[in-house]
Amino acid sequence: MKTVILCGGKGTRLNEETEFKPKPLINVGQYPILWHIMKIYSTHGHNEFILPLGYKGEMIKRFFMEHQWISKDFSFELKSNLIVPHKSMGVENWKIHFVDTGLESMTALRLLNVRHLLEDEEHFMLTYGDGVADININELIKFHKDKGKIATITGLSPHSRYGALDCEGHLVKSFREKPVLKDLINGGFMVFKKEIFNHIDGRNVMLVDEVLPKLAAIEELVVYTHRGFWHCMDTYRDYLDLNKLWKENPKWKVWVD
Repeated sequence: MKTVILCGGKGTRLNEETEFKPKPLINVGQYPILWHIMKIYSTHGHNEFILPLGYKGEMIKRFFMEHQWISKDFSFELKSNLIVPHKSMGVENWKIHFVDTGLESMTALRLLNVRHLLEDEEHFMLTYGDGVADININELIKFHKDKGKIATITGLSPHSRYGALDCEGHLVKSFREKPVLKDLINGGFMVFKKEIFNHIDGRNVMLVDEVLPKLAAIEELVVYTHRGFWHCMDTYRDYLDLNKLWKENPKWKVWVD
């Protein structure tokens, strides 16, 4: 099953980094967050990706074209143009389609612009280029197929960005550091039937604002609840948190080196 990873936005709330590169190329550890997302999918056997590009999309193309020699140690013989790796270079078994979907396009239009690569797919997956999770992708797919609806989104309860107070009247009884919120949010990691394209009319709109609410109104949208780890890179604080987690306890690292 093919996976669409949205890679075209400008990431303005992370301007400290996105002034110079697209958000999916911001590093978590040695590699961009986009690479981490792709590793999650490929660990579950899904190795074909469609990347709808926009802002600084040429940098994403260049990363993958140059990925192997930039990230590995090797010797280079100039006269013979021979590259000798110092050890196994461990090439990922990925097929990647790069599609320029426009600088100002929003997510529904970006998806529509890669439709030609999904014509033979009864179902396909889609996620954002800035969020990681320890989600079981194959369980998500099974849930989607069992429910038989056009669209499945992954719902999760994020941690509050702020601490909370437990009070009795004016008396503070205790503090709770960044409690888990009760409401579910859409954390990406979506699965669609190809019929979703019947509900995208070509306007430059957001998938989550225009298309998914229409599917909900006709009872063609279900939610797969993920109770495990999830974290997005929305702000510079998120960038710092993810890099700290990568060093200490990367819960989304479901692959083996």
